[in-house]
Amino acid sequence: MAIILATTLTGCAIRGDNPDYTEQTQTLVEQVPVWSQPTNGQNVTTLTDLIQSDALDQLVQQALAANPSLQQTLLTLRIREAELKQTGADRLPDLEAGFSASDEEGSDASYTGSLTVSWEADLWQKIADRTAAAGKDVEEQAALYQSARDSLAADVMSRWLALIAQKHAIRIQQERLATLENNETLIKQRYRNGLGTLEDLDSARSSSASARATLENDRETLAQQERALKTLLGQIPSTGSDVPGDYPAVLTPLADLPTQTLQRRPDLIAAYHAIEAQDYRVSAAYKDLLPSISLEAALKDVADSPAQALLTDPAWSLLGQLTAPLFQGGELRAAADSAEYERAQLFQAYRETLLDAVNEVEDYLGLEQSLSRRQQHIADALARQESTLKQYRASYRAGLVDILDLLSVQQQTYDLKAQLDDLIYQRLANRIDLGLALGLGVNS
Repeated sequence: MAIILATTLTGCAIRGDNPDYTEQTQTLVEQVPVWSQPTNGQNVTTLTDLIQSDALDQLVQQALAANPSLQQTLLTLRIREAELKQTGADRLPDLEAGFSASDEEGSDASYTGSLTVSWEADLWQKIADRTAAAGKDVEEQAALYQSARDSLAADVMSRWLALIAQKHAIRIQQERLATLENNETLIKQRYRNGLGTLEDLDSARSSSASARATLENDRETLAQQERALKTLLGQIPSTGSDVPGDYPAVLTPLADLPTQTLQRRPDLIAAYHAIEAQDYRVSAAYKDLLPSISLEAALKDVADSPAQALLTDPAWSLLGQLTAPLFQGGELRAAADSAEYERAQLFQAYRETLLDAVNEVEDYLGLEQSLSRRQQHIADALARQESTLKQYRASYRAGLVDILDLLSVQQQTYDLKAQLDDLIYQRLANRIDLGLALGLGVNS
């Protein structure tokens, strides 16, 4: 009894003072400063609320139902749920039935039937801790599954916008090519009338050929983006997509207080549950140093016939066993230390996830303002450039500037058009990224 008492006291005291990492996570979140609010921020609850489009909603639902990567994450969640049931079964008694027959030379056949019940008393709640850890594993994986759903929805929405942007790029390039071909026709007429040079015609043809090459590249990029979207939807990759001709309105999500924003991010929720699960495993590891009690009750019947051996007149036995680990070469203590280090590692992983989350929000909020200003500057530049282009066209027809000057101004005009359209796309896509960073997702 003295040995058992000493072991118990040692096991209780050996853990000592340990940091409360779950409380420290709350302190970290509370230290995050208030976000800067975007202009015209809207209060929305889900990612799909940012864009009002039935066609896009349908694509998101298709992806959530058929994306193979998401389905693997869901199956991982089902595995964790099964493991929870498996771990919880250790708290219940084991019941085993047995039947055997023996026949030896010189003796009559004998038959033995038995029924055994064994149970380990969860004296220190060690099994309960491991079961609770498995439950937290389920919650962690559920949060990771939600995070995967949210990221997939945001990816589908961004790729859908990218298709619109790429079709705009093709349209701008087609306009550029049409202008260059008109230039080529005009230069041919002037050359035949003796008003131009062969070098002017070569320059026009070179610009047209370069524009055709860029147009082919843009078309192939569109086809690749269409196949990538079909892959996200869990479909066989193919070309062809039905997207609107113009950009839809994309709301700017309102940035809530950091504590509200960060506490609804599923990646942070998962990291928090991972720490909670490891807390239980640390507790169970230390309790492995304590004594354990197991009970076994058995009914056994030996008879000359199978029917009589079916526990018709059994003998019973009851065994109670108390065991305590005295020396195992430091294995159990090393296991407890390892569990402690893993818990500290998970806390650092939480810190890393938190820092990344805060950085994402700040970056996307800053980009919203920066892209807005850049869009306005490029729009102003394009308006002035289009006015300059009209003047150069008139001057070229009057013979005041050569073809290279006109081609340069045209090139700058279409470059500004493409740049403005790309900025519009970046700004709309950034709002989706901002919504995801703020913890907006899709309904479970």
